[in-house]
Amino acid sequence: MVKRLIILLLLVSNIVVAQKGEIIDVKKLLKYSTFYAAVNGGTSLSDVDIFSVDNGLSTQTISTPYDYNFTIGLRKIARFGYENKAQTFYDGTESNYSDAATVGKVKGVEYLFEVDYKRQEGRDYMDQHHFIRFSSDDGCPDELCINFFALKIEYLEDGFADIKYFEASERYRHRKGRNLSWNVGLTHRLAEPYGYNALDEWMLDNGSLHYTYLALQEGYTVDVANSEYKDPNGNVVATSPEVWEAVVIPTVLSDYTEKKRNELAKVIQHSVVVGFDYYKYSKKTWLHAWGSLMPWHYNDGSEFSYHNYVDGQWYDYSGGLIYGIKVNKQLGYFIEGKYNKYWNREWYDFKFGINYRIF
Repeated sequence: MVKRLIILLLLVSNIVVAQKGEIIDVKKLLKYSTFYAAVNGGTSLSDVDIFSVDNGLSTQTISTPYDYNFTIGLRKIARFGYENKAQTFYDGTESNYSDAATVGKVKGVEYLFEVDYKRQEGRDYMDQHHFIRFSSDDGCPDELCINFFALKIEYLEDGFADIKYFEASERYRHRKGRNLSWNVGLTHRLAEPYGYNALDEWMLDNGSLHYTYLALQEGYTVDVANSEYKDPNGNVVATSPEVWEAVVIPTVLSDYTEKKRNELAKVIQHSVVVGFDYYKYSKKTWLHAWGSLMPWHYNDGSEFSYHNYVDGQWYDYSGGLIYGIKVNKQLGYFIEGKYNKYWNREWYDFKFGINYRIF
């Protein structure tokens, strides 16, 4: 995926320079960019002692391995006025909410390619965030300008939130004053068929689930007479119906739904998008806000179209807010965050706080 996005970066750059009749300059494209790699780690959950009295008192200690985060990336993103480079090096722990904005601070091409391999509380997963953002502005002072648009190609994978998609959007921008611009255009998203539930075909009319038949199909065996329940490898995983239903069946259902999700092909969704960007900065106060709304989505009539799960149209939206104020030389406060809701899946980050300098 990173390799494909780098190719797209070169293609976007070629399109842009072709409009101006120039030759692409790779050195200029990489100027001010930063390649970084870092490893962070720390203690995870403390060990937990599990006691049993089945055959006398026995103790089992469950240990959670240490947390870690390995990050590798390449970025070229102009900092907004409120963003300070507090650290000498990028270490992979940075959280720049402004990366999610539709429009960058400067015109031209900006990009981010970042991969994070993580382990948190014993769970391994991978995060990826790659995007190429192009903002066009020829300096036209009027509200309606020909060369005033935004392009963004993005791939996001959030392992903790269980969301993964590829998105490309092209938007025309309408200037409304010095700080505000509206935009309208099209967006195209490629993702797994969210809304699909692999267990629907196993549901009975009364709302119950044929979970034992499903487990048998997946290779499990059930010997009711001897109270033995075995997994596909022949290992005994339960010796009572209670353990079978409370412990084994949830694992069976989880493995089955994960398998069926991975078997499905990705689907593409074309949508109309409208949005806004607002940015105003001074040394004492600043406000940066952006938002996007997708109110209409093309229905291609496919079997796994999200339209089939919601009976018509739906709203997908995202937005962000960064606000800060220095009340005086001693007191200041801030609030920052971003929120996304795609296909009825939500993920968000936020932080707020206050600073007071005593002396």
